[in-house]
Amino acid sequence: MPKNGKVKEEDFFKFLKLVAPGALLGQGLEIILQAGTGGLIVVGDTEKVLGAIEGGFKVNCHLTPTSLAELAKMDGAIVLSEDIKRILYANTELVPDYLIATGERGTRHRAAERMAKQTSCPVIAISQSRRTISLYQGNMKYVLKTPPELMSKANQALLTLEGYRATFHEVLTQLELLEFQDEVRLLDVVKAIQRGQIIKKIKEEIEKYMVELGEEARLIEMQLKEIIGNTLHENRQIIRDYAKKDYEQVFLELEEISMDELLDLTSITNALGYGTSSENLDLSVFPRGYRILSKVPHLPSAVIENVVKALGDLPSIMNSTVLELTEINEVGERRANSIKRELERLRDGALLVKR
Repeated sequence: MPKNGKVKEEDFFKFLKLVAPGALLGQGLEIILQAGTGGLIVVGDTEKVLGAIEGGFKVNCHLTPTSLAELAKMDGAIVLSEDIKRILYANTELVPDYLIATGERGTRHRAAERMAKQTSCPVIAISQSRRTISLYQGNMKYVLKTPPELMSKANQALLTLEGYRATFHEVLTQLELLEFQDEVRLLDVVKAIQRGQIIKKIKEEIEKYMVELGEEARLIEMQLKEIIGNTLHENRQIIRDYAKKDYEQVFLELEEISMDELLDLTSITNALGYGTSSENLDLSVFPRGYRILSKVPHLPSAVIENVVKALGDLPSIMNSTVLELTEINEVGERRANSIKRELERLRDGALLVKR
């Protein structure tokens, strides 16, 4: 269990999946909500949980939506097994430390928040009056949205994502042209990465809605995959091409940048290793060639790595001869000819778009 009340986001998403429509627990919660009875459910029979409950009776039966709903008609709390397969106790009273701070007002929700903070186990409070379901785990609280609300938010996010995907394609097309002309400035790179990172964050937001929607998210999932396409792969390759320090570290640093911070281009230049000065946006930069080489059909990533290490950057790769390419490890004459031919085709295609 998490320490100090801290819960990893991925652990909380696992919890969300278990209460989503279609899941056994989710179905039970929906019945309780429709019946208007309210309820209090603790997930996990750890020593901390058992030490903070009183009274009630032992059930120890398989969890079914109807049995959960029937037991919720009693005033007390229900305790489930950690794997959410069995109902262990019913009609129990939660007695967490009353000195634990809580921002809740209702008795049920105050007990739920304190129990979650004290035990770090998931606790679910179903409000009879407000007809809402609140999830608590550690210091985290989340109020479940209704499926119509989630669908509306997901569809709005998909529309926004489509717009950013279109602008990313435009910026990428321009960047590719500049790369073949050796005229790239850091600003051109940062604009592309900015849009790529925003797309990634919108995707993650939609995925949260999908987790909560459960089985009802199939259409959203199909649309998301179609819109995203290879955008995130392209963005990753751009970062690898231009990172001034270890690119894996750059990925991690970019992950930590919020949506608002992404609007400040210097936050991206700093993550790439170019510092925070806006003057650096005018620097001339050259790609290593990972992204363009990845477009060459049937070219293994190991060979791409060998070519980049041997020649250094895209301009040197473009200017290399077939003979020079064949001298690189794992690049024979046939593969060298293929690389040369495809790079020239990509360059001609980029120049053609300009016209």
